[in-house]
Amino acid sequence: MTQPILTHDDIRNFSPTSGCLENKTILVTGAGDGIGRVAALTYASYGATVLLLGKTQSKLEAVYDEIESAGGKQPAIMPMNLETASYSDMQQLAKLIETEIGDLHGVLHNASVLGALTPLEMYDIITFEQVIRVNTTATFMLTQVLMPLLKAVDNGSFVFTSSSVGTHPRAFWGAYALSKQAVEGMSDIFTQETQNTTNLRFNCINPGATRTNMRAHAYPGEDPMSLKTPEDIMPGYVCLMSDASIGVRGQVIALQPK
Repeated sequence: MTQPILTHDDIRNFSPTSGCLENKTILVTGAGDGIGRVAALTYASYGATVLLLGKTQSKLEAVYDEIESAGGKQPAIMPMNLETASYSDMQQLAKLIETEIGDLHGVLHNASVLGALTPLEMYDIITFEQVIRVNTTATFMLTQVLMPLLKAVDNGSFVFTSSSVGTHPRAFWGAYALSKQAVEGMSDIFTQETQNTTNLRFNCINPGATRTNMRAHAYPGEDPMSLKTPEDIMPGYVCLMSDASIGVRGQVIALQPK
C-alpha cells in the first residue's frame, strides 16, 4: 500500500503521536537558542536522540540539561562555530557521529545569522561573507559530509531553514535573502539528484514571523507578543523528521502562510 504524500496543510497541521521519533537520531544546528533549542527539546520529547550543534557551549549544556530533566534520551553536545569551521572539521564531525553514535536519521539546518538590513550597494563585504558562510556554505558542507550517514538508514531527512525573503527576495535584506535563496536552490538540486537513486528527502521550512531574537533585531518596533512562539510551529518540524513525511521531497513549506 502506497503511503499518501502529505500536503503543505497536512504538514502545518500535523498531530504528532507519542513516540513518533522513537529510534531516530537527529542533528540540530543552532540548537542553543530560539527555534533550534525548541526543536531539539521537541524532537527529544517524541523519542529522538538529539545531537546539539552550536557555537556556545553553555547554551548547549543548558538544552542538554532540559532534555535530561524531561526524561528524554541522553543527547550529545557538538560545539562548532559554523563561521570558522573547515571542511575537515565537518568531516571529523561526521566520523565522530558514525563511530560514537552510529546511525543518523535527520538533520535540521537551523543555524543562521541575519547580517545587516541595508541597501545591497552599501553592504559591508565582511558581513556579506559571514552571512553567506554561515547560512549557505556551512550548510552545504555539512550536508555533503553527512549524506553518507543518512543514505545508510531508511528514509533520511534533511530539513533546511528558509525565509519569506528567500522565496521572494526583498529590498534591504541583502545577504540574508540571497543566502536563503541559495538554500532553497540547494534543497531543490539535492532532491533532483537523489530522488531516483536514494530514499533521502530534502525540504525547506519557512517558519514565518516567530518570536525569536533574530526577529526582534529585524523588526525592533514589532510587538513580540503578537507573534507565534517557536513551540506553536513545531508540528511541521516534527512532521518532516517523522516517517509520516516519506515521499515529501523538494518542498518549501511556509508554516505561517499569509
